[in-house]
Amino acid sequence: MTLLYLVRHGQTEWSRSGQHTSVTELDLTDAGIVQATSLRERLDPGDFDLVLSSPRLRARRTAELAGFTDYEVDDDLAEWYYGDFEGMTSAQIRAHFPGWRIWFNGCPGGESSEQVRARLTRVVARVRASGVERAICFGHGHASRVLALCWLDFPIIFGQSFPLEVGSVSVLGREKESPAILRWNS
Repeated sequence: MTLLYLVRHGQTEWSRSGQHTSVTELDLTDAGIVQATSLRERLDPGDFDLVLSSPRLRARRTAELAGFTDYEVDDDLAEWYYGDFEGMTSAQIRAHFPGWRIWFNGCPGGESSEQVRARLTRVVARVRASGVERAICFGHGHASRVLALCWLDFPIIFGQSFPLEVGSVSVLGREKESPAILRWNS
């Protein structure tokens, strides 16, 4: 069974401020560069036979700073498209839409939860079909949480219970016969 490592990109200005970032291209902050570079101490590119990255600069840069220069860009790993909420914080969104939660309400002008789940289900299928021992995906907060939910076959609303820190590494695999989270936010 393949072990799937999920790496959330290092800090950007908007991840630091809590602004929703999907298609806006932001580079890593100085702290984000340190986070990405420190991944070299924990991850050896030689241990992975399938290396995928979101097309966004922040994910690709994290991969490169972590020592993964031979990766394949997979558009399905892009962050949830926030549409009208791009660049806004949750507090700003809730000022206009009280009680808003992405897991329940989605984003006007953006992707629906079904669309996000469909593309991240394709990533899970690709990883499982690869037959490799270890795969790694460099991606984003919400999309990586949805990817984990697809791995587990959990409803998307469970994503609210799996916060994911910038620069973190999580590992998906199996516990006996069941898909499982083996490590989260390490």
